[in-house]
Amino acid sequence: MIWSELGISGGTALIVLCALYFVVKWAVRNGIQEAHGRMAGEKPGGLRGLWNAVISEETTSE
Repeated sequence: MIWSELGISGGTALIVLCALYFVVKWAVRNGIQEAHGRMAGEKPGGLRGLWNAVISEETTSE
């Protein structure tokens, strides 16, 4: 199989694929939630809201 040609055992390949699945699942879920919030006219939450709050603050230069 291709995994053995790359020097990866079956167990390691399974762990990598599971991790990749959960990362993609998390990204899709957050994207859907953000899009739904934008369509509903809600304020963005999470990291996006935090980033917008940091950018919108006025900074004073010394």
